[in-house]
Amino acid sequence: MRKRIMLGFALVATLLAVVSCASPFEKYAEEPLVITFIETTDIHGSAFPYNFITAKPSDTSLAQIATIVKAERAKPGNEVVLLENGDSLQGQPPVYYYNFEKIDVPHMWGEMLNFMDFDAVSVGNHDIEAGHAVYDKLYAELDADVVTANAVKPDGTPYFKPYTIIERQGVKIAILGLITPKIPEWLPPQFWTGMEFEDMVDSARKWVKIIQDKEKPDVLIGLFHAGVDYTYGGVTADKIANENASQLVAERVSGFDMIFVGHDHSGWSGPGYDPETKKAGKVITDPDGKVVPIYGGLAGAQSVPVVRMELLWDKEAGTWTKKVEGSLVSVKGVPADADFMAKFQPAYDAVKAWVDRPVGKMDGKIYAKDSMTADSPFVDLIHTIQLEITRDPTNGLKPADISITAPLDNTSIVPSSADGTLYVRDMFNLYKYENFLYTMELTGAQIDMFLESSYGVWVETMDSPDDSLIAFKKDSSGKPVYNERYQSYDTVSRPYNYDSAAGIKYTVDVTKPAGSRVAISSMDDGSPFVLDKVYTVAINSYRASGGGGHLKATGLSADEILTMAKVTSATTKDLRYYMLKWFEGKSGVVKVGTDNNWKFIPEDLAAAGAEVSLPMMYPAK
Repeated sequence: MRKRIMLGFALVATLLAVVSCASPFEKYAEEPLVITFIETTDIHGSAFPYNFITAKPSDTSLAQIATIVKAERAKPGNEVVLLENGDSLQGQPPVYYYNFEKIDVPHMWGEMLNFMDFDAVSVGNHDIEAGHAVYDKLYAELDADVVTANAVKPDGTPYFKPYTIIERQGVKIAILGLITPKIPEWLPPQFWTGMEFEDMVDSARKWVKIIQDKEKPDVLIGLFHAGVDYTYGGVTADKIANENASQLVAERVSGFDMIFVGHDHSGWSGPGYDPETKKAGKVITDPDGKVVPIYGGLAGAQSVPVVRMELLWDKEAGTWTKKVEGSLVSVKGVPADADFMAKFQPAYDAVKAWVDRPVGKMDGKIYAKDSMTADSPFVDLIHTIQLEITRDPTNGLKPADISITAPLDNTSIVPSSADGTLYVRDMFNLYKYENFLYTMELTGAQIDMFLESSYGVWVETMDSPDDSLIAFKKDSSGKPVYNERYQSYDTVSRPYNYDSAAGIKYTVDVTKPAGSRVAISSMDDGSPFVLDKVYTVAINSYRASGGGGHLKATGLSADEILTMAKVTSATTKDLRYYMLKWFEGKSGVVKVGTDNNWKFIPEDLAAAGAEVSLPMMYPAK
């Protein structure tokens, strides 16, 4: 009898052992586990279905994305992973208000991410641009992990978390974050103190191995705030610290199931970029031949990738078979989530009251479009403000002899009102980014080389009136590259790199090749412009730290640029703040015009080239 009992115990033990060895995933051997990934990226403060700059309703916003997310979560059997990919803290006034004005409460953006229950958040360059006081505070308020592996402390350890692990039905999903490593070339060191930025491919190789050895995840996802076209800026795939290395990571580092991207505002729906055709559509594979889909939304909450991953369990192999399908979902026409709007109505009201505050009046309107082909009132107003800010002793800057600036948004119109009233919101049209104003010392020769660099990427060498004045990208056959998304032709350089100068008189000869177009005749007052004399230049912080590349052309070393060795003074707040104060300090109507201190020559040829260029940049609607 006892023998039978012992035999029974042994049988039960054997059965329990068999059961315990069975995988918990066997229930997905017939019907797959479905996980839906949704990514937001480059929202740039578009939290509400309202444009606080134009004072008009907007048809894209985070509030509408909340509706899409809620609908996906409501689908039976659907597991959702929600990812935020950076560049949120610059753009629309709501984030500016909570970055720099209303700082004694939890940041609105962090509250929104917590409300929507994001699973992981990466960091964008424009988030770093907000400054330590802003992003350190905000990220401490988030429920989700902030992941950016290649932003490291001086000892090599990550400043943020390198990755996070998310579980859905027992499936381990690793999310590795990376950021474009070009930040030291764009932002002053005080914005990224305590950080260095590693090459994305090198960092991915290191951390994928760590993740695989330590975590043994079922799914590996890249969340990269960097673009896809690694040839952008005329560089090669082997360029160290490539600005847009997301596709390079996919091609050179094994293990990723898919990669979510941002930064380039281009929109990616699976295939990557083909440098031969200069178009999207290339199927991307890793070193093992595995297809790695690439997804990324359009800026300003215009669209979000909604990607469905089906995981079917292979009982014999003990592994997952994965199927990935996704698309960019347009946000236009999607209603804002009522719960989201109710929760954040107080924030909406506070921001609207702030941007609707009048700050002055302007005689007429100024158009950034005019800055593309000539000296213009739009850019000349910025020059005037920059010079006056440096010359006001209360601002603590060194008075500048010369101003350098560019139109930061080539579609801006100021003011937005019909009667010329300027509001706080107009400052965001006049000056798009949160740059500070610096002064730096450059010789006359360096100023000349700086301008040669600017007009070198801005202007095409013209031989006939049929040629374009503006330099557009061309394909291998020499034809301009048409951008389907923007319904216009891509320029060689973005218009925010079209720098001009005030305080000097000069011409730009469009018949001459790049590097020999600029001829500076004198200072504005007629006094000589001397090549070996040192001048004080008013310039924004992006340019002063090397952004756009024009400083490289002056002969300054990379170390001199990075350490800002030639910077002599700086504002303590962003330039937009001082612009606001400048307008408030004017007692009457601000009159604007062009000082005509520079021009394209021959004038008739340049005018004909402008007629060719402008329809390519601004197609008729």
